[in-house]
Amino acid sequence: MAGGGGGGRGGWWGGGRRDGARADARAAREAAQESFYELDSAQRDALLAVETVKSAGEPATSRRVEQEFADLVARIDQVTVAYLGALDAVDLEAAELDPSAASRAKQQLEQAKRELDAKRTELGTFVGRLQPLVEHAEAQLIRVTPAVERAKQALLAATVALEQARGAGLTADDLAARLAELAPELSRLNQGVSQHGVPATLQRAEDVARRAEAVRAEAAQLPERAGEIDRRVGTLRTRIDALENRAGTVEPALSELRRRFSTACWQDLQNVSAQTADAVRSARSRLTEAVRARGDQRWADATSAIGTVRALLETAEGSVTAVNERLRQLNEVQHDPQREIERARFALRDAQRLAMAGRQAPDPRHAGPLDAAVGRLDRAVASLEQAGRHPDYWQFLTELAAVRETAAEVVTMIRGH
Repeated sequence: MAGGGGGGRGGWWGGGRRDGARADARAAREAAQESFYELDSAQRDALLAVETVKSAGEPATSRRVEQEFADLVARIDQVTVAYLGALDAVDLEAAELDPSAASRAKQQLEQAKRELDAKRTELGTFVGRLQPLVEHAEAQLIRVTPAVERAKQALLAATVALEQARGAGLTADDLAARLAELAPELSRLNQGVSQHGVPATLQRAEDVARRAEAVRAEAAQLPERAGEIDRRVGTLRTRIDALENRAGTVEPALSELRRRFSTACWQDLQNVSAQTADAVRSARSRLTEAVRARGDQRWADATSAIGTVRALLETAEGSVTAVNERLRQLNEVQHDPQREIERARFALRDAQRLAMAGRQAPDPRHAGPLDAAVGRLDRAVASLEQAGRHPDYWQFLTELAAVRETAAEVVTMIRGH
C-alpha cells in the first residue's frame, strides 16, 4: 500500500503539473489571439485612413503616407509570422503534453503578444499623425457628392434646353456637339474618387457644370436670338427702302446748290448720289447674306452682316442728310447772314464776360483764344461783304462755327477751374 500510495501521489502530482502548464499556455494563446485580432482591426482602420488621404491628398503627401504604411505593414507581417509560428510550435491539445513544452509555448505566445501589442501601438501612433490629413481629406470628400450632382443636373438642364431649341425648329448642331463632348467626362465622374481622386473629380465636376451651363444658356437664348435677328432684318429692310426713297432728294438738292451757290459750297457733296446708290445695293446684298446665315443658324455671320448693313446705312443716311442740311443752311445764311453773325458774337461776349468775372484783367490763357476768335469773326464778315454776287457761304458758316467752338472751349476751361 505504501508503494501504491507513493505511486498514486506521484501520478497525481505529475498530472497536476501538466494540467497547470497547459492551462497557462492556453491562457497565453487566448491573450495572443486577442492581440492579433485587435492588431488586425487596427490595421484595417489604418488602411482606411491611408486610402482616405490618398483619395483627397496631394500626390507627394499621398506617396509619403503610402510608403510609411507599407513599411509598417512589412514589420507587422514579420510579427504576425512569429505569432503564427508560436501557435504551431506546440499542440496544446495533445493528450500527453510535456510540461516543459507547454511552458515554452507559453513564453513564445507571451512574447508574440507583446510584439503584436507593440505594433498595434505603433499603428495607433501612425494613425494619430495622419489625423489632420484625414480630416482635410474627409472635408474634401464631403464636397464631391454635391459637386457631382450639380454637374449631372447641369447636363440634364442643357439637354432639356437643347431639345426645346430643336422643337422650335433650331438645329443647334454646334451646341449638340459641345454637349456630346461632355459624355466621357460624365463617365469619369461616375467612376468616382477611388479611381481619379478627389481633386481631379472636383475639378472635373466643376468643369462639366460650367460647360453644360454655357450650353444650356446658349440653347435657351437661341429662339430669342433668332427672333432678334429677324426683327433687325425687318428694321434694316425698312431703312433701306426709306434711304432709297430719300436718295431721290439728293439730285434736286445738288442741282439747286450748283445753280445758286459757288462751287466751294457743294463740291464735297457732288458724289453723294452715286455713293448712296452703291450703299443701297451693298446693303441689300449684305442683308440677303444675313438672312441666309440666319437660316443656316450661323449666328455670328448673321450678326456680322447685320452690323455691316447698319454701318452702310448710317453713312449713306448721313450723306443724304448732309446734302439737304447744306441747302437749308445756305438758304438761311443767304437770306439773313446777320443772324449767324449775331450767334457768334453772342457766344464770344458770353465767354468774355465769364473771363472777366471777379478780375481786373482776364487770364491770358482765356483772353488769347477769345481775341483770336474775334479777329477770325471780323475777317469772315469782311470776306462775305467783299465777295460780290457769289460769296462762299459755306466757308463763312464754317468760320463762324469755329468761332463758337472756341468760345465754348474757353467757357469749359474757365469753369473747369
